[in-house]
Amino acid sequence: MTAKSDFTTEEWQLILEAPPSAGMIVVTAQRGGSFREAIAMAKSYVEARQHHGESELLDEVVAAKPERDHTHYHSPEELKEHALKYLRDSVALLERKATPAEVDEYRRFIITLTHNVAAAHREHGVEISESEEAAIDDIRHALGTGP
Repeated sequence: MTAKSDFTTEEWQLILEAPPSAGMIVVTAQRGGSFREAIAMAKSYVEARQHHGESELLDEVVAAKPERDHTHYHSPEELKEHALKYLRDSVALLERKATPAEVDEYRRFIITLTHNVAAAHREHGVEISESEEAAIDDIRHALGTGP
């Protein structure tokens, strides 16, 4: 099993920043509802904690306070570009250091989080807007789970 101690401080920071960064991609994909979406992101961590013991790596990720990159980006596009890089880099790192099952759990957690964030605020009577769905597709691609 892979644990926090298997990573450098910088590597662990990357692992922690990727999930909230994915959430921020979804938040900025559609205007409105950022408060509800932030709560949905936090609830995703709480729900994942309820499955404690299934993956030591994921247990340590969700036990930590969600870390996000505090860089001030000039546009939602710039934020998205950097966040997708975090996702690609974090998965590449995990693929080198963690088991395939742990990498899959990490990916699933991020995808679940993004769906929860997207569904937190209905736009025009639709649970997940087209722009949010497109953002989730980009996230899946960066994680290596999409087309």
